[in-house]
Amino acid sequence: MQRIVVSEKSELYTYLRNNMKDKSKNNIKSLLTRKNILVNNKIVTKYNYKLQKNDIILIDDKKTKDVFLNIIYEDNNIIVIDKPFNLLTIANNKEKDRTLYRMVSSYLKKENSKVFIIHRLDRDTSGIVMFAKSPRIQKLYQNDWNSIAKVREYTAVVEGITNENGHIESYLRQTKTKQVYSSDKKDGYFSITEYERLKHNKIYSLLKIHIFTGRRNQIRCHMSDIGHPIVGDKRYNAKTNPIHRLALHANRLEIMNPLTKKMMIFTSTVPKDFDNLIKNNR
Repeated sequence: MQRIVVSEKSELYTYLRNNMKDKSKNNIKSLLTRKNILVNNKIVTKYNYKLQKNDIILIDDKKTKDVFLNIIYEDNNIIVIDKPFNLLTIANNKEKDRTLYRMVSSYLKKENSKVFIIHRLDRDTSGIVMFAKSPRIQKLYQNDWNSIAKVREYTAVVEGITNENGHIESYLRQTKTKQVYSSDKKDGYFSITEYERLKHNKIYSLLKIHIFTGRRNQIRCHMSDIGHPIVGDKRYNAKTNPIHRLALHANRLEIMNPLTKKMMIFTSTVPKDFDNLIKNNR
């Protein structure tokens, strides 16, 4: 797969013509028609789609969904994937087909295996997601997930300058529109988030975040609670979105294998855009 970081505003077809010298006009038109062009992980077919600086273009000219599947680890029981942002882990009422679950299921059909969700990430969060290959393995992991998942580390860029480190805990509830909030009463799901500031400038802070409970939108809600929403998180009061995505990435998972009782450590590279936000805004 070819990856292009957009350097200036332009229409999609024009930009591709100027930056893909190895492709003819018809090649590029065919890629668009066959839905092989993604911008910020969304399939785009319009020639005049308006590109913005720092948009990410992915070109899949192999005509296969497998090319989008970044496998970190696989054995007879589990498969661990590096999920891109703007992709649902599992289907919802609005999107049934383009999900990580569907992609993994398609891949595992080749070895006559099925797929079972162990945990998930929000659509807009990228990083490590683990699936099981049988209901028995799924149950072993899910039944004691908070105990066997020893380290769940995320990297985020948030608005403003945070403290050097922090501990956040609250009871989280959810509205009918699935907006998560911290309840004044102890009537939600108890949640704990800790962070360490790695770098900062006058505008943003780059954080290492650990969660000790895995609640829906937990990190996003907690960072907004302390007045430092994650960059790009309009749902939780962020005011800026310079990299056209949510600046949250699950980069490390350390988990005790419930079968072997041995530690498994999975890592994912933090997007360069995160560090660039700090470097480019000094």
